[in-house]
Amino acid sequence: MTKTVALKIVNPVLGIVVLTQVLTGLLHGLMSRDAFETVHLVGGILIVVLVALHVTLNWPWIKANFFRPGQP
Repeated sequence: MTKTVALKIVNPVLGIVVLTQVLTGLLHGLMSRDAFETVHLVGGILIVVLVALHVTLNWPWIKANFFRPGQP
């Protein structure tokens, strides 16, 4: 799998997971406690994994734009 294909999968999934986290946070009063804790915990773990993967896949761009030699 190429980096571009991986990013085309990771980015939308990351967006959906972030949106799910926001919605469960806003609508937690409408959910059972068990459902909220499960969805929110699993979503939180997924965000950490997906963000790490996203940063890893984009590291050359991050390095080129934020860690250039001679940049203040």
